[in-house]
Amino acid sequence: MLIMPKPPKATGSGVCLGVPAKVLKVRVEGGIKYAEVDLGGILREVVIATDDPIKSGDYVIVHAGIAISKIDEGEVKELSRLWSEILSSLATP
Repeated sequence: MLIMPKPPKATGSGVCLGVPAKVLKVRVEGGIKYAEVDLGGILREVVIATDDPIKSGDYVIVHAGIAISKIDEGEVKELSRLWSEILSSLATP
């Protein structure tokens, strides 16, 4: 008989969410790159933690105040469409 170990007990939600944001400004201070980003109308400053060249007008994925990757505008539009579809299906009984 095969006995499978129990998985470890979850200590949190177990879900991480990265959201797309448009880069408005980029600056470097003390060797650290920062970007002012627009998160759907909310402006935030984030740390840039990717080696991708980031400039004003680019889109990035932001997680916990850190820009973790650059994405293209087509991906942003597709993500927006998918989220709208998901939210719409949740609102429908």
